Amino acid sequence: MAQPAKKQNVFAPWLDDTQKPLIEFSNVTKRFGTFTAIDDLNLAIYEKEFFALLGPSGCGKTTLMRMLAGFETPTEGTIRLGGEDIAAVPPNKRPVNMMFQSYALFPHLSVWDNIAFGLRRSAMPKDEIGPRVEEMLRLTRLEKFARRKPHQISGGQRQRVALARSLAKAPKLLLLDEPLGALDKKLRTETQFELMDIQEKTGTTFVIVTHDQEEAMTVASRVAVMDHGQLIQVATPADIYEYPNSVYVADFIGDVNLIEGTVTAVNEGTCEVSYAEGAAPIKAATPESGVLGTRVTFAIRPEKIVVGNEPDPTRTNAVKGKIEDIGYLGNISTYHVRLDSGQLISAQMTNSRRLARRDFTWEDEVWLSWTDTAGLVLTR
Repeated sequence: MAQPAKKQNVFAPWLDDTQKPLIEFSNVTKRFGTFTAIDDLNLAIYEKEFFALLGPSGCGKTTLMRMLAGFETPTEGTIRLGGEDIAAVPPNKRPVNMMFQSYALFPHLSVWDNIAFGLRRSAMPKDEIGPRVEEMLRLTRLEKFARRKPHQISGGQRQRVALARSLAKAPKLLLLDEPLGALDKKLRTETQFELMDIQEKTGTTFVIVTHDQEEAMTVASRVAVMDHGQLIQVATPADIYEYPNSVYVADFIGDVNLIEGTVTAVNEGTCEVSYAEGAAPIKAATPESGVLGTRVTFAIRPEKIVVGNEPDPTRTNAVKGKIEDIGYLGNISTYHVRLDSGQLISAQMTNSRRLARRDFTWEDEVWLSWTDTAGLVLTR
């Protein structure tokens, strides 16, 4: 699928051939006995990126992070940091720090002393430690809590203490292992934006491991979607969402309708996908030359579909069905519509008025309409 043109002055070193990556995985494989956790993986991460490793449990994302930290070594292949093969470099000698989900703060030390702990065991001159701790307190907005113990502050504040401690030694790379998993949803959302601000201010390269797709899409400059030790797609959050390269990625990221069918007609830049006997084929734009008879999956996001009492004449596709369920989520309403063909389709409408939309209710017959560019034809 063609990608949108890159805007000027956008941070995108991966599109610049003159930029050298900070981290390079070259044909990396990691086995634990007969189990292959990472399978011949190649990946480049650039300086100042906020990079997210996203995938279900057991996909290999934590193993990748542990190899970067030095807690695991590759069975095959090379990992370079700043152009240097780091296989023989022990964890405490790498310009890398790691922030764990548990935060691992010292309960008997104050916030100030927790941040200073690593600095006191480094080669930093003693007269520089105080100013550096104060700088980290300002960065994470913890000045008022400097003399408190971890149990005297909130979960979000403890998370910021752990972040300040991790950044105090100015690592080239900060690894974050499910760092927001212990926070409630509202605090997690607020903290995501704080993380982004701090990462931008420090210029440190962040690599975050998460299974929370919303978190990855919010904070990351690029996302790597993983499955069974392999990279399925590496792209910006917008491209991952709008241009997934496979059914797996489309289904893993956000809500999506997946309709299996067969290409029954091919025109210049478009094709027709037949999915049910007696139903009109779906007309879809595709820059690739479709092959007649190919089995494909048509993927369309719920928000791309318009619900109406009649077909929308401005849109290429229209199908009729009956509303089975309605979910009111405040800002949006989700409609589950059973088509005459038996397919269940999800559509979303924005609740722009104070009251929930009253136009449609359960058992109403409605038309679902969408343009030929609203969805994607996926071949894998």
